Amino acid sequence: MYKKNRKAILAGFGVTLAGALLLGTPLLQAKNSDQAKESKLEAYIKFTQILNLIQNQYVDEVNTTDLINKALKGLMQNLDAHSAFMTAKDFKDLNIQTKGEFGGLGIVVGMRNGALTVIAPIDGTPAAKAGVKAGDIILKIDDKATLGMSIDEAVSLMRGKPGTPITLTLVRKGAPKPIKVKIVRDIIKIKSVKPKVIKLGNNEGEVLYLKITSFDAKVVDEVKKAIREHPHAKGYIIDLRNNPGGLLDQAVGLLDMFIAKGTLVSQKGRNKEEDQVYKAHVKGTDTRTPMVVLVNGGSASASEIVSGALQDDRRAVIVGEKTFGKGSVQVVVPVGKEEGVKLTVARYYLPSGRTIQNKGVIPDILVFPGKVTREDNDTISIKEKDLKKHLQAELLKIEKPKKTEVKKSEENNTTAAKEKKELITDKEINNDLQLKTAIDVLKALILTSERK
Repeated sequence: MYKKNRKAILAGFGVTLAGALLLGTPLLQAKNSDQAKESKLEAYIKFTQILNLIQNQYVDEVNTTDLINKALKGLMQNLDAHSAFMTAKDFKDLNIQTKGEFGGLGIVVGMRNGALTVIAPIDGTPAAKAGVKAGDIILKIDDKATLGMSIDEAVSLMRGKPGTPITLTLVRKGAPKPIKVKIVRDIIKIKSVKPKVIKLGNNEGEVLYLKITSFDAKVVDEVKKAIREHPHAKGYIIDLRNNPGGLLDQAVGLLDMFIAKGTLVSQKGRNKEEDQVYKAHVKGTDTRTPMVVLVNGGSASASEIVSGALQDDRRAVIVGEKTFGKGSVQVVVPVGKEEGVKLTVARYYLPSGRTIQNKGVIPDILVFPGKVTREDNDTISIKEKDLKKHLQAELLKIEKPKKTEVKKSEENNTTAAKEKKELITDKEINNDLQLKTAIDVLKALILTSERK
């Protein structure tokens, strides 16, 4: 009887299935929906059973709220490195970080292969001055090991009252053993754009060097101001090394200054409301001035959006090392009155459609950090026509300058000091192989542009 009924049911289901396929499979959809609901219910029951088991039989008495909070933290950590459950303390700390002044070290951290890793030390901050480098793995914060620790927990430990000390134990590539670095917390104040001038020599003009340390709310305005103040610059070097990112609208605004049409960046999520496409505008766009962008392993998020989009558009040559690979979007959602969840809801995509997440931006010209090497030549290498001038200069080195010359020199001191602050010296360039390469590439771009 059972077998007969089963066959009848199967036959009837086959006829119904054939009809359902023609009509858009509503029966299958309903069945799948029921299965999904049943699976969810089973998962909830399993969680409740285990929770009750711990409450009733665990060797020590446990607090239910603490237990749930720990479960939620573990749940969020296992989604990705940037999602997190925030307790009342975590949520309060986040508000302090985004709205007020706080004492910190000046580093941006992320998770790489499960290890707490320095994305970038921010220029001029205590961490940078103490010698913390992009790519360092933070093994311990004071006496607490970071294994299994979330990013938010680590940040909370590193933040503190200005003037208080902290010791980081770092694992650095190439170092034979862990390094201990002592740092004193301070109020983190960052000048996001630092413009300087590089003289090309031989009356070839100058280029504008723009060091962008982070993408705060003033980046676009500061870059525009620097460009206005240097109208004769033949090219731009945008230095995004160790720039951990920041505000998306500033990255988009910077790109819009140099790309005239098409998509600058897009974001796509599971839900359609998270999808966004940011387009370029023709008005006020500079598409002609040659550009080089410097990046390294400390360039993340907004820095990767800028360098990747300029690379896709062939608007700039990218020089340096592969970037960090942080291309996801997080939102903070309050839970109740005091707690919250930081959740990854979308990923960024470059104009070509490629993703940054876990891939980063690979430079057009790969250059590792180092100094410019050159052979010393003890012989005097000068041409016959320059010999007299050279010897006169050598005589002035041993003769006392005349009074009038001293006075003239003193008058020029103020002007020279001002120019020196804005000028990148040959010594600085020769100590930075990546920058030297960027300058050489830019020279070639300028020469090509002038010949067109």
